[in-house]
Amino acid sequence: MALLEVRSLSFGIGNRTILDDLDFQIDRQEIHALLGSNGTGKSTLAQLIMGCSGYQPGAGKIIFDNQLINELPIYERARLGITMAWQEPARFEGVGVWDYVSLSKSDAEPAACLDRVGLDPALYVGRLLDKTLSGGERKRIELASVLALRPRLAILDEPASGIDMLSTGEIAGVILSLKREGSSVLLITHREEIARIADRASYLCKGKIIDTGPPDEIAEQYKSRACKVCDGVICR
Repeated sequence: MALLEVRSLSFGIGNRTILDDLDFQIDRQEIHALLGSNGTGKSTLAQLIMGCSGYQPGAGKIIFDNQLINELPIYERARLGITMAWQEPARFEGVGVWDYVSLSKSDAEPAACLDRVGLDPALYVGRLLDKTLSGGERKRIELASVLALRPRLAILDEPASGIDMLSTGEIAGVILSLKREGSSVLLITHREEIARIADRASYLCKGKIIDTGPPDEIAEQYKSRACKVCDGVICR
């Protein structure tokens, strides 16, 4: 049964069409990978679902748990249980790491959440979100905050970006643990090896869903750039 349905969604800026009559669905407690090259509309779709400022569909519907949410502001969508970890981690300069991970009202322990993303809690209890943190550390802290929220739908935009290849297995573990704890996950990535951990995957190019199916099949299709929309030109 669907938790999120996107029906005939279109979005553009000026004369440029970014999403074109797009249909998409995420089931309850499903990891759904959205695979595509940079610039094909993946992050735009994520921001439309989250309700970010300036992102209002030109046409179509976004339905969450049988409720039309097109007109809901971002904070109302958050109350419904939708959260997002951006490709570029949010910059709340000067906020304590512990406080940031503890912003949720769940009973999740910040120490446990930091540990699960590969950060030693003892080393971060007194740290601030500031320029002394690397991009990879910020990315992990943002993922820890998502774990603490225990969302109904977690939108993860390129969760492995800024993370070294040896650590992507840890990130995969975080994503799988979100599912185990009851969350659905929209996993946005341009890396087929990350997409393979999903339950289903969709291939997006030029604002259109090319295909949806088993992750291994979609990953291989994407890897070979077998795109019916751009003949593999944009997907390269």
